Amino acid sequence: MNETYPKVTVVTPSYQQAEFLERTILSVLNQDYPNLEYIVIDGGSTDGSREIIEKYANRLAYWVSVPDAGQTHAINKGFNRGTGEIFAWLNSDDTYEPGAIRKAVAALTAAPDCSFVYGDCNFIDADDRVIGRFNAKQTDLNALRRGSVHIPQQAFFFRAELWKRVGPLDQDIWFAMDYDLWRRLAAIAPYRYFPGGEPWANFRLHADAKTIAADDRCWKDMLTIHTRDGGKRLSLLTAKYWLRKLLAPLVTLRRRRLAGKK
Repeated sequence: MNETYPKVTVVTPSYQQAEFLERTILSVLNQDYPNLEYIVIDGGSTDGSREIIEKYANRLAYWVSVPDAGQTHAINKGFNRGTGEIFAWLNSDDTYEPGAIRKAVAALTAAPDCSFVYGDCNFIDADDRVIGRFNAKQTDLNALRRGSVHIPQQAFFFRAELWKRVGPLDQDIWFAMDYDLWRRLAAIAPYRYFPGGEPWANFRLHADAKTIAADDRCWKDMLTIHTRDGGKRLSLLTAKYWLRKLLAPLVTLRRRRLAGKK
Protein backbone atom coordinates (compact mmCIF):
# COMPACT_ATOMS: atom_id res chain seq x y z
CA MET A 1 0.00 0.00 0.00
CA ASN A 2 0.97 3.63 -0.47
CA GLU A 3 2.57 4.30 2.91
CA THR A 4 1.13 7.81 3.20
CA TYR A 5 -2.51 7.68 2.11
CA PRO A 6 -3.48 4.49 0.28
CA LYS A 7 -6.58 5.00 -1.82
CA VAL A 8 -9.74 3.71 -0.18
CA THR A 9 -12.69 2.70 -2.34
CA VAL A 10 -16.09 2.78 -0.61
CA VAL A 11 -19.12 1.40 -2.46
CA THR A 12 -22.71 2.16 -1.46
CA PRO A 13 -25.34 -0.18 -2.92
CA SER A 14 -28.63 1.67 -2.90
CA TYR A 15 -32.29 1.00 -3.59
CA GLN A 16 -35.36 2.90 -2.35
CA GLN A 17 -33.62 4.32 0.74
CA ALA A 18 -34.05 8.04 0.10
CA GLU A 19 -35.00 8.59 3.73
CA PHE A 20 -31.48 7.67 4.84
CA LEU A 21 -29.32 7.93 1.72
CA GLU A 22 -28.13 11.51 2.12
CA ARG A 23 -26.93 10.80 5.65
CA THR A 24 -25.00 7.80 4.36
CA ILE A 25 -23.41 9.77 1.53
CA LEU A 26 -22.40 12.66 3.77
CA SER A 27 -20.90 10.31 6.36
CA VAL A 28 -18.53 9.11 3.64
CA LEU A 29 -17.81 12.41 1.89
CA ASN A 30 -17.16 14.21 5.19
CA GLN A 31 -14.42 11.80 6.26
CA ASP A 32 -11.08 13.43 7.12
CA TYR A 33 -9.22 11.25 4.63
CA PRO A 34 -7.58 12.75 1.51
CA ASN A 35 -7.49 9.76 -0.84
CA LEU A 36 -11.06 8.49 -1.08
CA GLU A 37 -12.88 7.00 -4.05
CA TYR A 38 -16.63 6.88 -3.47
CA ILE A 39 -18.93 4.89 -5.76
CA VAL A 40 -22.74 4.75 -5.48
CA ILE A 41 -24.60 1.98 -7.30
CA ASP A 42 -28.34 2.57 -7.22
CA GLY A 43 -30.77 -0.02 -8.54
CA GLY A 44 -33.06 2.41 -10.33
CA SER A 45 -34.83 3.84 -7.27
CA THR A 46 -38.03 5.81 -7.80
CA ASP A 47 -38.26 7.40 -4.34
CA GLY A 48 -36.03 10.43 -4.89
CA SER A 49 -32.74 8.61 -4.35
CA ARG A 50 -31.46 9.53 -7.80
CA GLU A 51 -31.95 13.24 -7.09
CA ILE A 52 -30.00 12.90 -3.85
CA ILE A 53 -27.13 11.15 -5.64
CA GLU A 54 -27.10 13.79 -8.39
CA LYS A 55 -26.77 16.47 -5.71
CA TYR A 56 -23.34 15.05 -4.81
CA ALA A 57 -22.36 13.72 -8.24
CA ASN A 58 -19.35 16.02 -8.59
CA ARG A 59 -17.83 14.48 -5.44
CA LEU A 60 -18.38 10.88 -6.51
CA ALA A 61 -15.88 8.84 -8.51
CA TYR A 62 -18.77 7.05 -10.23
CA TRP A 63 -22.49 6.58 -9.83
CA VAL A 64 -25.33 4.93 -11.70
CA SER A 65 -29.05 4.50 -11.18
CA VAL A 66 -30.38 1.65 -13.30
CA PRO A 67 -32.23 -1.59 -12.48
CA ASP A 68 -29.92 -4.34 -11.28
CA ALA A 69 -30.10 -7.83 -9.79
CA GLY A 70 -30.04 -6.68 -6.17
CA GLN A 71 -27.63 -5.66 -3.42
CA THR A 72 -25.00 -8.31 -4.08
CA HIS A 73 -24.92 -7.47 -7.79
CA ALA A 74 -24.58 -3.76 -6.95
CA ILE A 75 -21.62 -4.40 -4.64
CA ASN A 76 -19.92 -6.46 -7.35
CA LYS A 77 -20.46 -3.67 -9.88
CA GLY A 78 -18.94 -1.14 -7.51
CA PHE A 79 -15.86 -3.15 -6.58
CA ASN A 80 -15.23 -4.07 -10.20
CA ARG A 81 -14.93 -0.32 -10.91
CA GLY A 82 -12.88 0.41 -7.80
CA THR A 83 -9.22 1.39 -8.10
CA GLY A 84 -8.34 1.69 -4.43
CA GLU A 85 -5.91 -0.33 -2.35
CA ILE A 86 -8.51 -0.82 0.38
CA PHE A 87 -12.16 -1.76 -0.24
CA ALA A 88 -15.28 -1.36 1.89
CA TRP A 89 -19.00 -1.04 1.36
CA LEU A 90 -21.52 0.96 3.32
CA ASN A 91 -25.21 0.25 2.81
CA SER A 92 -27.51 3.15 2.02
CA ASP A 93 -29.09 3.25 5.47
CA ASP A 94 -25.88 2.98 7.53
CA THR A 95 -23.25 5.62 8.34
CA TYR A 96 -19.58 6.05 9.17
CA GLU A 97 -18.44 7.85 12.27
CA PRO A 98 -15.99 10.74 11.78
CA GLY A 99 -12.44 9.44 11.29
CA ALA A 100 -13.54 5.89 10.49
CA ILE A 101 -11.58 5.55 7.26
CA ARG A 102 -8.42 7.00 8.76
CA LYS A 103 -8.69 4.51 11.64
CA ALA A 104 -9.25 1.60 9.27
CA VAL A 105 -6.22 2.52 7.18
CA ALA A 106 -4.10 2.78 10.32
CA ALA A 107 -5.37 -0.63 11.43
CA LEU A 108 -4.52 -2.32 8.12
CA THR A 109 -1.09 -0.69 8.20
CA ALA A 110 -0.54 -2.01 11.73
CA ALA A 111 -1.63 -5.53 10.67
CA PRO A 112 0.22 -6.20 7.38
CA ASP A 113 -0.40 -9.96 7.63
CA CYS A 114 -4.18 -9.55 7.81
CA SER A 115 -6.68 -9.82 4.97
CA PHE A 116 -9.15 -7.50 6.68
CA VAL A 117 -9.77 -5.48 9.82
CA TYR A 118 -12.84 -4.21 11.65
CA GLY A 119 -13.73 -1.98 14.56
CA ASP A 120 -16.71 -1.35 16.77
CA CYS A 121 -20.17 -0.37 15.58
CA ASN A 122 -23.24 1.22 17.15
CA PHE A 123 -26.85 0.31 16.53
CA ILE A 124 -28.82 3.45 15.67
CA ASP A 125 -32.49 4.10 14.98
CA ALA A 126 -34.14 5.96 12.11
CA ASP A 127 -33.39 9.29 13.84
CA ASP A 128 -29.66 8.53 14.35
CA ARG A 129 -30.04 7.87 18.07
CA VAL A 130 -27.66 5.26 19.47
CA ILE A 131 -29.73 2.34 20.76
CA GLY A 132 -27.06 -0.30 21.37
CA ARG A 133 -23.68 -1.68 20.45
CA PHE A 134 -22.87 -4.50 18.03
CA ASN A 135 -21.31 -7.48 19.81
CA ALA A 136 -17.98 -7.32 17.97
CA LYS A 137 -15.14 -9.59 19.01
CA GLN A 138 -12.14 -11.40 17.58
CA THR A 139 -12.88 -14.69 15.84
CA ASP A 140 -11.09 -16.82 13.23
CA LEU A 141 -11.88 -18.98 10.20
CA ASN A 142 -12.86 -22.00 12.29
CA ALA A 143 -15.22 -19.86 14.34
CA LEU A 144 -16.75 -18.43 11.17
CA ARG A 145 -17.32 -21.93 9.86
CA ARG A 146 -19.17 -22.72 13.10
CA GLY A 147 -21.42 -19.71 12.59
CA SER A 148 -19.76 -17.43 15.14
CA VAL A 149 -20.18 -14.06 13.45
CA HIS A 150 -19.05 -11.03 15.45
CA ILE A 151 -17.95 -8.79 12.57
CA PRO A 152 -19.96 -5.62 11.90
CA GLN A 153 -20.04 -5.27 8.11
CA GLN A 154 -20.31 -1.49 8.44
CA ALA A 155 -16.89 -1.34 10.15
CA PHE A 156 -15.14 -3.86 7.86
CA PHE A 157 -12.29 -2.96 5.46
CA PHE A 158 -10.21 -5.36 3.37
CA ARG A 159 -7.24 -5.36 1.03
CA ALA A 160 -8.37 -4.70 -2.53
CA GLU A 161 -5.65 -6.92 -4.03
CA LEU A 162 -7.52 -9.90 -2.58
CA TRP A 163 -10.69 -9.08 -4.53
CA LYS A 164 -9.04 -10.55 -7.62
CA ARG A 165 -8.65 -13.83 -5.72
CA VAL A 166 -11.96 -14.07 -3.88
CA GLY A 167 -14.42 -12.02 -5.93
CA PRO A 168 -17.01 -11.58 -7.18
CA LEU A 169 -19.62 -12.12 -4.50
CA ASP A 170 -22.03 -14.98 -5.12
CA GLN A 171 -25.18 -13.31 -6.48
CA ASP A 172 -27.28 -16.28 -5.34
CA ILE A 173 -26.56 -15.16 -1.77
CA TRP A 174 -29.16 -12.50 -0.95
CA PHE A 175 -28.44 -11.69 2.70
CA ALA A 176 -25.15 -13.15 3.99
CA MET A 177 -22.83 -12.01 1.20
CA ASP A 178 -20.62 -10.38 3.85
CA TYR A 179 -20.29 -13.67 5.76
CA ASP A 180 -19.38 -15.43 2.51
CA LEU A 181 -16.69 -12.84 1.78
CA TRP A 182 -15.25 -13.04 5.31
CA ARG A 183 -14.86 -16.80 4.96
CA ARG A 184 -13.11 -16.44 1.61
CA LEU A 185 -10.73 -13.77 2.91
CA ALA A 186 -10.03 -15.62 6.16
CA ALA A 187 -9.02 -18.71 4.15
CA ILE A 188 -6.20 -16.62 2.64
CA ALA A 189 -4.93 -14.74 5.70
CA PRO A 190 -5.98 -14.01 9.30
CA TYR A 191 -8.01 -10.97 10.23
CA ARG A 192 -8.07 -8.65 13.22
CA TYR A 193 -10.53 -6.79 15.38
CA PHE A 194 -9.45 -3.37 16.67
CA PRO A 195 -11.50 -2.68 19.81
CA GLY A 196 -11.48 0.36 22.02
CA GLY A 197 -11.99 4.02 21.33
CA GLU A 198 -14.94 5.32 19.37
CA PRO A 199 -16.95 3.05 17.03
CA TRP A 200 -16.12 3.28 13.35
CA ALA A 201 -19.66 3.00 12.03
CA ASN A 202 -23.38 2.85 12.72
CA PHE A 203 -25.74 0.01 11.84
CA ARG A 204 -29.25 1.37 11.40
CA LEU A 205 -32.21 -0.66 12.64
CA HIS A 206 -35.51 0.42 11.13
CA ALA A 207 -38.74 -1.25 10.03
CA ASP A 208 -37.64 -1.87 6.43
CA ALA A 209 -34.08 -2.97 7.18
CA LYS A 210 -33.18 -6.50 6.05
CA THR A 211 -32.01 -7.28 9.58
CA ILE A 212 -35.58 -6.80 10.82
CA ALA A 213 -37.78 -7.46 7.80
CA ALA A 214 -35.99 -10.60 6.55
CA ASP A 215 -33.59 -11.80 9.25
CA ASP A 216 -34.59 -15.42 8.61
CA ARG A 217 -32.77 -15.23 5.26
CA CYS A 218 -29.41 -14.65 6.96
CA TRP A 219 -29.00 -18.07 8.57
CA LYS A 220 -30.52 -19.77 5.55
CA ASP A 221 -27.81 -18.16 3.40
CA MET A 222 -25.13 -19.13 5.92
CA LEU A 223 -26.29 -22.74 5.75
CA THR A 224 -26.23 -22.60 1.95
CA ILE A 225 -22.63 -21.31 2.05
CA HIS A 226 -21.68 -23.99 4.56
CA THR A 227 -22.98 -26.87 2.42
CA ARG A 228 -21.73 -25.30 -0.83
CA ASP A 229 -18.20 -25.24 0.60
CA GLY A 230 -18.31 -28.89 1.66
CA GLY A 231 -19.53 -28.48 5.23
CA LYS A 232 -21.15 -31.46 6.93
CA ARG A 233 -24.93 -31.56 7.24
CA LEU A 234 -24.58 -32.41 10.92
CA SER A 235 -22.54 -29.54 12.31
CA LEU A 236 -22.59 -26.81 14.93
CA LEU A 237 -23.60 -24.27 12.29
CA THR A 238 -26.55 -26.48 11.28
CA ALA A 239 -27.62 -26.70 14.92
CA LYS A 240 -27.36 -22.91 15.25
CA TYR A 241 -29.46 -22.51 12.12
CA TRP A 242 -32.33 -24.54 13.57
CA LEU A 243 -32.04 -22.84 16.96
CA ARG A 244 -32.10 -19.41 15.34
CA LYS A 245 -35.06 -20.46 13.21
CA LEU A 246 -36.89 -21.40 16.39
CA LEU A 247 -35.98 -18.13 18.14
CA ALA A 248 -36.47 -15.90 15.07
CA PRO A 249 -39.76 -14.34 16.25
CA LEU A 250 -38.18 -13.30 19.56
CA VAL A 251 -35.04 -11.93 17.86
CA THR A 252 -37.13 -9.92 15.40
CA LEU A 253 -39.37 -8.60 18.17
CA ARG A 254 -36.35 -7.44 20.18
CA ARG A 255 -34.87 -5.64 17.18
CA ARG A 256 -38.20 -3.99 16.35
CA ARG A 257 -38.38 -2.71 19.90
CA LEU A 258 -34.82 -1.42 19.69
CA ALA A 259 -35.71 0.37 16.47
CA GLY A 260 -38.77 1.91 18.12
CA LYS A 261 -41.33 -0.25 16.27
CA LYS A 262 -43.61 -2.02 18.76
